[in-house]
Amino acid sequence: MRADTIRYDFASDNTAAICPEAWRALEKANAQHAPSYGEDEWTAAVCERVRQLFEIDCDVYFVFTGTAANALGLAQLCQPFHGVICHERAHIQTDEAGATEFYTRGAKLFLTKTKDGKINLGETEKLITQQVELHGHLMHAISIAQATELGTVYTPAEVEAIGGFARAHRMLLHMDGARFANAVASLGCAPKTITWKPGVDLLSFGGTKNGVAVGELVVFFDKKASSDFQYRVKQAGQLGSKMRFLAAPWLGLLNGDVWLHNARHANEAARELARRLRKEAGMKNVFPVESNAVFVQMDDELVRALHARGWRFYKFVEPDIYRLMCSWSTTKEDISMLLGDLAAIK
Repeated sequence: MRADTIRYDFASDNTAAICPEAWRALEKANAQHAPSYGEDEWTAAVCERVRQLFEIDCDVYFVFTGTAANALGLAQLCQPFHGVICHERAHIQTDEAGATEFYTRGAKLFLTKTKDGKINLGETEKLITQQVELHGHLMHAISIAQATELGTVYTPAEVEAIGGFARAHRMLLHMDGARFANAVASLGCAPKTITWKPGVDLLSFGGTKNGVAVGELVVFFDKKASSDFQYRVKQAGQLGSKMRFLAAPWLGLLNGDVWLHNARHANEAARELARRLRKEAGMKNVFPVESNAVFVQMDDELVRALHARGWRFYKFVEPDIYRLMCSWSTTKEDISMLLGDLAAIK
């Protein structure tokens, strides 16, 4: 690889292009005039397809970003004096610039600490009991990421346990599904099995990391909870005037289960990458490869050498753990090029 060639292939699944099916759907929606602000046929079709996918009559809203999906959704559920329990590495804690606190007008995030990215119900119980009635925050919601920021996946039994815990404590359950497709592909289960059936009230359903250019879904499984949410979306500047251009690519993903095919491909690429890193470079994955992320340890010298050869990726866990992400478009050739450079360096 030439030193001046920059490669973002494994930096993030956000760096991938729009998948062909989403692109074709977008082109088709661009061929004519259509009603604005979500009154178009594409928006209606996506909402109906989502209801079919989850096998429930749910409310579906479009926003531009995952941050908006999480923050506005949680703001719909929470008052300023409420507490939201999440993992210390949850995206709403580490990567959203306090958006949840901002849009809830003051609700606080309470953090659990585990090594696998999943919340621990024992710690969750302690956080609840530590709040002095009236003087502390009223714990009102739990937020889990599926898949997690460390690439691990909650099993249906784990989601059911958390959902049961939330109901027992009169709390609501939010799922950050930026990589929900990867979790479903990993588990091989029906989407309802890890959402509304075990007690998820609200899902941020990610499309950007799965093949669309922009646009996430906010899915309320309890339709009572979504009352007037459209005003919250509008006030936050998230109501697209030409909504069909957010919706049409989603139709490209959902029809024919392209979303699931894309996620399976990304997961399989991650497993192949992890296998070859172990076999050819002696690099073991730090966390289980359960979705489309591979975490490995690299010293500074190796990182500098890979950067010099153009590879870009993120340090994710201190002091020396780096994340390599696969996407719907990752190829065996991409993996071979990375392994080839590792071999040349070593």
